[in-house]
Amino acid sequence: MRTPIIAGNWKLHKTVDEACDLVTALSAQIAEVSDVEVIVAPVFTSLAGVAAALKGSKITLAAQNCFPEPQGAYTGEVSPALLKDVGCSAVIVGHSERRQLFGETDTFINRKVKALLEAGLQPIFCIGETLDEREGGEMYDVLQRQVHKGLEGLSSEQMQKIVIAYEPVWAIGTGKTASTEQAAEAHAFIRGLVSGLFDNVTAEAVRILYGGSVKPDNVDALMAEADVDGALVGGASLKADDFARIVRFKPTKG
Repeated sequence: MRTPIIAGNWKLHKTVDEACDLVTALSAQIAEVSDVEVIVAPVFTSLAGVAAALKGSKITLAAQNCFPEPQGAYTGEVSPALLKDVGCSAVIVGHSERRQLFGETDTFINRKVKALLEAGLQPIFCIGETLDEREGGEMYDVLQRQVHKGLEGLSSEQMQKIVIAYEPVWAIGTGKTASTEQAAEAHAFIRGLVSGLFDNVTAEAVRILYGGSVKPDNVDALMAEADVDGALVGGASLKADDFARIVRFKPTKG
């Protein structure tokens, strides 16, 4: 059985105090949950404060990005080692906003994945197609390219330390969500890609999260799909009540 992961990507939201208040409220609301891994990813400036607020909590800390070098003349960047030092255990890489707004390539994202593994951090590796790519029949080609190039040069052992997040770009922050059938189809395809690159055992072990307008009212149906192992939540993770309800999902066929 793959342990589900519910991760909150807070993007560019919350001051240090607001972030600490949020995790304190969230921790109280999910204290009884024992069979789900819960991760929060605040902005860089809040990481140390949130790490302190999470002491004694079952929630783990992630960063939203990293730079794939341990140190050097890289103004404005943050290394995996520094993120680990501040209390992170995971880092999101390859998010569509990084790809689209900041021009990050599959090759650059692959460097980040390897740097995180080298530092002993868990990569949450994001992939997904745009609306034009989906409507143009390119979805499978895009996912194959992102998976193959993003995971190039990794061993099966390393792959078992990686979480994949499938986020159809057209569903991020738009209020649109992939149907359960669309999510299931994409997740099954991605698991097949991992099997082809590595082996069936590795593919069955890897956890694939769905991201894209996940909310309390759609998480139950999404989590009922066999290949959906959790969610990478955006806007709904900014409210303790909503995020706690998502963490307490009850898989039900829609």
